[in-house]
Amino acid sequence: MSDARHAAMNAKAWPFEEARRVLKRYESGPPEKGHVLFETGYGPSGLPHIGTFGEVARTTMIRRAFETISDIPTRLICFSDDLDGMRKVPDNVPDPEGLREHLQKPLTSVPDPFGKFESFGHHNNAMLRRFLDAFGFEYEFYSATEFYRSGAFDEILLRAAERYDDLMKLMLKTLREERQKTYSIFLPLHPETGRVLYVPIKHVDAKEGTVTFDDERGREWTVPVTGGHVKLQWKPDFGARWAALGVDFEMYGKDHSTNTPVYDGICRILGEKPPEHFTYELFLDENGEKISKSKGNGLTIDEWLTYASTESLSYFMFQKPKTAKRLYFDVIPKAMDEYHQQLRAYPDQPVEKQLENPVFHIHSGDVPTSGMVVPFSMLLNLASVSSAEDREVLWGFIRRYAPEASPESHPDLDQAAGYAVRYYNDFVKPSKVYRAPSDLEREALTELRDKLEAWDGPVDAEALQSIVYAVGRERFEPLRDWFRALYEVLLGASQGPRFGGFVAVYGVSETVALIDKALAGELA
Repeated sequence: MSDARHAAMNAKAWPFEEARRVLKRYESGPPEKGHVLFETGYGPSGLPHIGTFGEVARTTMIRRAFETISDIPTRLICFSDDLDGMRKVPDNVPDPEGLREHLQKPLTSVPDPFGKFESFGHHNNAMLRRFLDAFGFEYEFYSATEFYRSGAFDEILLRAAERYDDLMKLMLKTLREERQKTYSIFLPLHPETGRVLYVPIKHVDAKEGTVTFDDERGREWTVPVTGGHVKLQWKPDFGARWAALGVDFEMYGKDHSTNTPVYDGICRILGEKPPEHFTYELFLDENGEKISKSKGNGLTIDEWLTYASTESLSYFMFQKPKTAKRLYFDVIPKAMDEYHQQLRAYPDQPVEKQLENPVFHIHSGDVPTSGMVVPFSMLLNLASVSSAEDREVLWGFIRRYAPEASPESHPDLDQAAGYAVRYYNDFVKPSKVYRAPSDLEREALTELRDKLEAWDGPVDAEALQSIVYAVGRERFEPLRDWFRALYEVLLGASQGPRFGGFVAVYGVSETVALIDKALAGELA
């Protein structure tokens, strides 16, 4: 066993912990199907959800961790439940009223309100794939419509008909009495209208593989359970899919966790071993409410990528997946800077620490070098004090601070400068509020201004920070009151960067001029 594999077998990072659980399934030998199967599920009832990205990103991290500790081949399936009936009309699509007549039809039978694809389901699947492809995920896309209609699910559906009583017994225990009277694991698709019907099943013929039911008008129908003529209710579908595909690992949100025994039970009744599971905490918006496709609260993938890199979003997803996290615009700068801090730390870390580092998992072990010689939070402050409208304004400061840097040699820094300008103009500028200094703050700012004007040493962030500290220590207890004053008086913000670093990048004489403006009342 190589040193890296040995270290990985003991690594504490959560992707390795999950990978070892998956590997334990095959202690006695590799799977008969020849690979380990990871799956993520997607309900395409609306436009793709950033949580879906999180599922695929995190599952990929576990998959790559598994490949570090095992030579068994792996696959990742992204499964779309696009045969589900459209239960309600989304309110964030063109002409929602035009969809009303298609309620209860499978999403792949509902016209695309955007007019671009074969159906609404195809449209949402394409949006999902576009997002996933933007991140370079390696996955196979499965459509429930194709899975049912192609016959790929037939063997398990026939087995479900044979074991109908056992499956119903399990499901009925989870339902209220009123629901028990009409419930069936099978939902027939109406032979004429194509709608998914929630009607009682009068008879299941296991030998013939058919179900008999009355439609809403009281007409009796008998249809095969195979070939896409029926679909399974969502909980039985979950477990049956595991059984049909031989899924070894699937993660899902905490809101599914109470259903885990049901999913597992379905899979076992159908004769297969349930996969390993991982339940993650939900994402919250800035008000602490669960983000939702239908509400449109929280951040979308496109919104995050307007203001920050794909890697910063992956970094956010890596952090504490079992802790609920607020997912809104204010988390973006922190994620950007912390991601690059970890990139810079990685080359000098021993193997054991590298395996714990988020960037190992974000980049599947092929970790790049950071070119961010100026932190993202600093770029935001530069954009703020210069009222930057484009990234070239920021490059004026960057070139003076780091003459070796250019957009060509530091593309990640150039990209970040563009993000910073957009973020500043959309979020910082509208809420920027300067205040006048107090008498004590005015005294300290005057001394700082004079010391900076007299400074003839190198433009070194640490040396300049020492000056800032020395001025503040004489007057402020706690010292953070001094830094808060600097941010609020000079930058119009409640928090900011290490101020010595800011002076080094913005310029000593420019900072003197900025303090003069504040003292003259030109900012507040």
